[in-house]
Amino acid sequence: MPDSATTVKKLNLIRLVAIADFLLLLVLLYVAVVDRNESAISVIGPIHGVGFLAQLYLVATGAGEGRWGWWFPAAVVVTGGPIGALFGDVKIRRELETATA
Repeated sequence: MPDSATTVKKLNLIRLVAIADFLLLLVLLYVAVVDRNESAISVIGPIHGVGFLAQLYLVATGAGEGRWGWWFPAAVVVTGGPIGALFGDVKIRRELETATA
């Protein structure tokens, strides 16, 4: 079984990427819905896409290492990134706290 300290470090990175991508997604939604600035959308959209792929890579490699189940990458895909990543982060941290208590 993978060690908890490394799992927490990986979760910290996932959390950081997810929060940054979530904030970027909020900006993207504002630009798309309120401002309707097509040139900004064409820049911010692909950056959000890279953030999504980074989250998916991080959670899939963790699942491949046996740190968590494959439900985590599925949650990231289904929710479009940050929401699933943050949900999985909280769930796994609670499981780690329960296991070490």
